[in-house]
Amino acid sequence: MQRPDFEQPMRAALDLAARGPVVDPNPRVGCVLVRDGEIVGRGWHAGAGTPHAEVGALTEAGERARGATAYVTLEPCAHTGRTGPCADALTDAGVSRVVYGQSDPNPVARGGGEVLRGRGIEVHGGVLADEAAALNERWTYAVTHEKPWVTWKFAMTVDGRSAAADGTSQWISNEQSRADVHELRRHVGAIVVGTGTALADDPQLTARAADGAATGPQPLRVVVGDRDLPAGARLLDDAADTLHLRTHDLAAVTKELHARDIRTVLLEGGPTLGAAFCAAGLVDEIVAYVAPLLLGAGSPAVGPLGVGTLSDATAWTLYDVTRLADDVRLSYRRK
Repeated sequence: MQRPDFEQPMRAALDLAARGPVVDPNPRVGCVLVRDGEIVGRGWHAGAGTPHAEVGALTEAGERARGATAYVTLEPCAHTGRTGPCADALTDAGVSRVVYGQSDPNPVARGGGEVLRGRGIEVHGGVLADEAAALNERWTYAVTHEKPWVTWKFAMTVDGRSAAADGTSQWISNEQSRADVHELRRHVGAIVVGTGTALADDPQLTARAADGAATGPQPLRVVVGDRDLPAGARLLDDAADTLHLRTHDLAAVTKELHARDIRTVLLEGGPTLGAAFCAAGLVDEIVAYVAPLLLGAGSPAVGPLGVGTLSDATAWTLYDVTRLADDVRLSYRRK
C-alpha cells in the first residue's frame, strides 16, 4: 500500500543516495530513520568497503533507532559481503518499520524485505521506486545481465567519416565535444580500445580537465587484442591501471570485466572493434559526436556489421540531442 506520508522522508533518502559515487561496484543508497516525526539518523553509501546507508543512519541515531521507521532507497540487503546484512542491522537496532524504494535486483543480495517481514517487522516496498531505480539504472542492468553497461562512443563527420582519405583524423570533433568525452570517461568504470587504436593513436585514455590535469579516480584502461604494446606506450604509464586482454572473444571481455566488478564501460576503440561489439549484441548505448565537416572519402566511422539488407539492421531509440557549438551529440539506446 502506497502512503503519501512515506514520500517526504523517502525523498530525503534519495537526496542522500545521490551523494554516493556514480562509478562503484555497489549501488548508490540513502537511508533516513524517522521517530516521532523527526529524522534521527541519516546515512548513504560512500562506495565499496564503506558502511552501507542503513548502518550509517543507525550509527547516527544510536538508541533513538529503536521503534523508528527506516526509509531506504533500495531494499535492505540480506547477504554478507564486506559488511554484514543490513536486514540484520535493522533488526538488531529494533526498528519497527522499514520502507524501501527499489527492490534489490541483485540475486546475491536480494530478499531483505522478506527476511524483515519474517521477523515481524512491518515492511512497505515500491515507494518512489522509479526515482530510486533511476539512481542506479546502469548498476541494475549490470547485476541483472551479468555484464557491464556498454556505451560506444565515436566521432564522425556529417557524411559518416572518422578520418580523411590520407588517414588524418585529429581533430574531427571540436573542443567542446572533446571536453564532453572526458566527462563521459569520469562516469565509467573502464575504457576499452583495441590494439589497433592503441598502436595507431597512442592514447592515454584518462579523464582530464581542460588544462590536462587528471580529474578524480581514473577508469580502468582495457586493451583488447593479441599484439604487444611498446614499452613507452602511454597506456602503460602510471596515470591509471591498464588491463590487456589477449582475446578476440568480446563476450569473454565483458565477462571478465563483470567479474572485476566493472559496471559501466566506454568503448572508444576504432570502427572495427566498435562494430564487432555492436554485431555481437554487446552495445547498450551509442553516443555519436557529429562534426560539421564533409570529407566525401576516407575511413567510415562504423565498420562492417554483417547487415546485408535493411530488415537486418539493429534499431535504436534516440533519447538525447545536445548541441556542442557546431557539433551535435546524439545519444541512442537499443530498442
